[in-house]
Amino acid sequence: MTEVVLGVCGGIAAYKACELLRLFTESGHGVRVVPTASALKFVGEPTWAALSGRPVATEVWDDAHEVPHVRIGRAAELVVVAPATADILAKAAHGIADDLLTNTLLTATCPIVYAPAMHTEMWENPATRANVATLRERGAIVIEPAVGRLTGKDTGKGRLPDPVAIFEYAMRVLKRGLELDLAGRHVVVTAGGTREPLDPVRFLGNRSSGKQGYALAKAALARGARVTLVSANVSLPDPAGADLVRVGTTEELRKATVEVSAAADVTIMAAAPADFRPAVVSSQKIKKLPGSAPDPIVLDVNPDIAAELGAAKRPGQLLVAFAAETHDALEHARAKLVKKRADLIVVNEVGPGLVFGQDSNTVTLLGADGSTATFGELPKDDVADMILDHVVARLDAQAVAIQRG
Repeated sequence: MTEVVLGVCGGIAAYKACELLRLFTESGHGVRVVPTASALKFVGEPTWAALSGRPVATEVWDDAHEVPHVRIGRAAELVVVAPATADILAKAAHGIADDLLTNTLLTATCPIVYAPAMHTEMWENPATRANVATLRERGAIVIEPAVGRLTGKDTGKGRLPDPVAIFEYAMRVLKRGLELDLAGRHVVVTAGGTREPLDPVRFLGNRSSGKQGYALAKAALARGARVTLVSANVSLPDPAGADLVRVGTTEELRKATVEVSAAADVTIMAAAPADFRPAVVSSQKIKKLPGSAPDPIVLDVNPDIAAELGAAKRPGQLLVAFAAETHDALEHARAKLVKKRADLIVVNEVGPGLVFGQDSNTVTLLGADGSTATFGELPKDDVADMILDHVVARLDAQAVAIQRG
């Protein structure tokens, strides 16, 4: 049984930690809840005890002969603080240990995940940003808060991510342990399929579900990266901790991706942009008239986003492209690899019942250095980690080359 410590701080989002606790216990993990004194004003001790099936640790002085301020942290295999307030981030960054939770954070040698929740102004305050940067530099994982309704009528960035998303994130961290090989890196991932309007109700698009792109975003987050996810027309839960940019058309995808990739370390073009768009978009629904054929649809070519990114790459920046093909996949992919100036290209064959909308994928990874790696049919989460293994290897090789001059 994996031992998880759930730290709960004093914010209105404390009630959501009850759902997170349930997800941990129902999946077979042993959970020790360590609430702060302020947290107990939102959710009482009996609730935590009932949901965890364990006594709740609240004070350094409780059961002092067992030295709980040291024992709890040492026994933990994962610590999750949700919600994490600005106060706890500040204390953790400065090594303050004035209650049981902060003592636990200082003694834990396992991965620590902070899920912040606070008002936008508090999250964006330079003091909070500095504390977050300090924690990340030391190996802690501070996921980005979600954007949405806060307390009262306020909305903005600072909302606690959905408990299910935090749980899934925590499980990936637990699987990888302290192997945060993308810590300090900014990874941009695009996902989904773009739609090009034909009239107010119709569009040209494709069958991309966005599942592989979202799997890549979640995998990068669990490896410590700061992730910007440019998402086109998907119906998937937001990955906890990603900066999400929603787009619709290929031009919107191009504009957003070019902007956020400018300072990124890695850009992964997992989205499926529409290659063509209608030359004319009708302002009214195109009617089907009896006895007459519709006018032909004239198409314009959409920009090649990956090629634009490849041409603008900085030294040390990596570009991963995707090639979804129905035939002669490797031949077409090798040509795209060169044309787009990508470092890696992920190749898969698509068609009825293949890839789009599925939970598994079979891919071949081609490198600009001539390397080839083929993955048999695997869950898309596993494919994502394998792709990132190759990304990390190339980032490490570049770092070594730079050191050697």
